[in-house]
Amino acid sequence: MKISVIIPTYNEELVITESYNRLSKVLADNKYSDYELLFINDGSVDRTIDILKEIAGRDKCVKILDFSRNFGHQAAVTAGLNQCQGDIAIIIDADLQDPPEVIPQMIEVFRQNQCNVVYGVRKARKGESIFKKLTAKIFYRTLNYLSEINFPLDTGDFRLVDRKIIDVFKSMHEKNKYIRGLISWVGFKQCPVYYERDARFAGETKYSFSKMLRFASIGLFYFSIKPLKLATSIGFLSLAAGFLLALWLILFRGSSVVNHWGSRTVYWKSFR
Repeated sequence: MKISVIIPTYNEELVITESYNRLSKVLADNKYSDYELLFINDGSVDRTIDILKEIAGRDKCVKILDFSRNFGHQAAVTAGLNQCQGDIAIIIDADLQDPPEVIPQMIEVFRQNQCNVVYGVRKARKGESIFKKLTAKIFYRTLNYLSEINFPLDTGDFRLVDRKIIDVFKSMHEKNKYIRGLISWVGFKQCPVYYERDARFAGETKYSFSKMLRFASIGLFYFSIKPLKLATSIGFLSLAAGFLLALWLILFRGSSVVNHWGSRTVYWKSFR
């Protein structure tokens, strides 16, 4: 069984070497000999690509996809899933918040339960502000309430998918994908693994508040027609209210309205 590890990276020069060291150690310690580490450099402007090229020069298991500019995290993960060669693929960020040491547990759950997806569920989120924890909790529960699909709570993109899921995902040509939602949407057998999320090893998060808000809106509008139904209902109510108001003005206030606007017109002409 060939294992592909998909690692999207953006300006991670402070952590990329440690990320490689821990990933390769976990795979070696568990005697996974047939694997590839697929790093997707998402238009980094620091030394990330130089460090990756140096690592790839001494480790044939390391492969690099180098974007011409920053296309975003979901585009990087999509490229990794499209290009990976493994029978299974594990998606994990380079910042080491999702511990590589959980990967063997994911593979074991995959083997024992013969499932197609193993997704990581965060029991704790270390090093994150109360605001981020609260907004994440609200978002996942709001998404489940609005959507017709039941998504697992407190999960991210950290997950294992098998070749069947990869092939189905590759057949989807939508832009601005919400990947964790799409993988849940395709169905098949999906199993959880619970873990504690660590603080970033180094550097700062690349997700600003505006990026998080845009990402959340993609998830909400991608999998729910309730916001569209609400907007349509408000539009029809506004149209009906306008029609009734116009009818009332014509039937019951017609003369006073005409006199009112007539006097305004006379006043305007005299002013000019």
